[in-house]
Amino acid sequence: MEMGLVERLEAAVRRLEVLAVGSQPVVSDRDLANDLSLDPAIKAFDEFLDSSLRRVVVAAEKIGGQTLEVTKVLEQAFLVEKELLIQAKQTQKPNLKALAEFLKPLNELIVKANAMTEGRRSDFFNHLKTTADSLSALGWIAYLGKDSGMSLPTAHVEESWQMAEFYNNKVLVAYRNKDSDHVEWAKSLKELYLPGLRDYVKSFYPLGLVWGCAATASTSAPSSTLSVAKASPGKAPAAPPPPSTPLFSSETAAPRPKLGMSAVFEEISSSKSVTSGLRKVTDGMKTKNQADRTFVVSSTEKETRTSSPSVSKAGPPKFELQMGRRWAVENQIGKKNLVIDECDAKQSVYVYGCRDSVLQVKGKVNNITIDKCNKMGVLFKDVVAACEIVNCNGIEVQCEGSAPTISIDNTGGCQLYLSKESLESSITTAKSSEINVMVPGAGPEIDWVEHALPQQYIHAFKDGQFVTSPVSHSGGWIIWSSRAVYTKANYCVRSPDMQTSNLETPPHPDALGPDNFE
Repeated sequence: MEMGLVERLEAAVRRLEVLAVGSQPVVSDRDLANDLSLDPAIKAFDEFLDSSLRRVVVAAEKIGGQTLEVTKVLEQAFLVEKELLIQAKQTQKPNLKALAEFLKPLNELIVKANAMTEGRRSDFFNHLKTTADSLSALGWIAYLGKDSGMSLPTAHVEESWQMAEFYNNKVLVAYRNKDSDHVEWAKSLKELYLPGLRDYVKSFYPLGLVWGCAATASTSAPSSTLSVAKASPGKAPAAPPPPSTPLFSSETAAPRPKLGMSAVFEEISSSKSVTSGLRKVTDGMKTKNQADRTFVVSSTEKETRTSSPSVSKAGPPKFELQMGRRWAVENQIGKKNLVIDECDAKQSVYVYGCRDSVLQVKGKVNNITIDKCNKMGVLFKDVVAACEIVNCNGIEVQCEGSAPTISIDNTGGCQLYLSKESLESSITTAKSSEINVMVPGAGPEIDWVEHALPQQYIHAFKDGQFVTSPVSHSGGWIIWSSRAVYTKANYCVRSPDMQTSNLETPPHPDALGPDNFE
């Protein structure tokens, strides 16, 4: 009888424990998976795969070959994306390290697709490249917030497809009038992302994945309840947990110290002496009592300020060959022995931000550009395209060979030395001043002849259009007199009565009389 009473009491206690936990149902993993499959977002993703993705696969099956292989990788990637969406609803929001592990299955498929584009190019290279580049759009699930360094999910899908659309357009152009299956594959692939995946993400995940923050806690409670319910009848149930700490304590919490300007005003209004921490200024520290009041900076201080090496504010100096095609000479100051020996006609030279330096280019190059340089000297042999001088001051450029075109733009002070081979060069100037061109003389013993390029022009409207001609400044004679003005421009005499008479030769000042000549 006593044993029966104990069993009845234990059964009553178990029923009370179940009621105390609440009406939470005990959910198994299978039931949870079935519930997630009925989730509106997962259900919409299944419909999206059945319609858009299936269309791409059917078109690839008609083509076959590498196009079908890479499309199968695409299909696996979208199925993995679905699994990740389901797992995200059961997982707490991860950190960066855990996120990399979470996305590992998807990354492996993206790497596999990119590996198919490497090596020798096949006839289906554009198909492979389009698919491999488009898979980066599935990385929208890695968006964890505005601090993650990624665009919003919708924008990420659009940007990823823009990168792949270049090769997709090549497929459309190549097979537009040849094979409709390739055209159908390219169009269906584009519609898979735009508007397919983009609209799906915009509808269900515009701000990123919705992680299951409380999923673990909600499923762990029923399991603990179930373990208590299955406890052996011979053992007493475990004691209930101690009560949690109340939200509001009767004890007065210590006040937090004030920060910012509140602390400043509180200190000023307090009874403490505000000036207690200040140092006292003695009579010897006052300016009016100091013997030396000149305040001249010592020479040693000047030396310490000016002894620092001159470094361009634009950046560190560079003198290197970049990507095997371009010589970069940047921010060189006071270097008189810059030499480029090994160069060919496919390389270009870019000189930027140099000052008080000399560069020598030995050999033929494709192009030479001198940009934002001061007091710079450049000596080169041959140029295939052009030599450009832009935004410079005090530049000296010498061509020892040939240069088809020489362009000078927004430059003040340019001394240009041309060889006999480069006399037929086309020189273009714009917004420039003080441009002098030195050409060799007629004989070997004759010095260089200097020609100044005009920088002022006269625009005259003649015959229905403007005619532009440079302003010429020629030397001449002029004689001032109280009765007339004699100039070389027109060999004329202009008298006070405004009558003009032409003269073949300038008049002698003695003819005017010593009293009237000034």
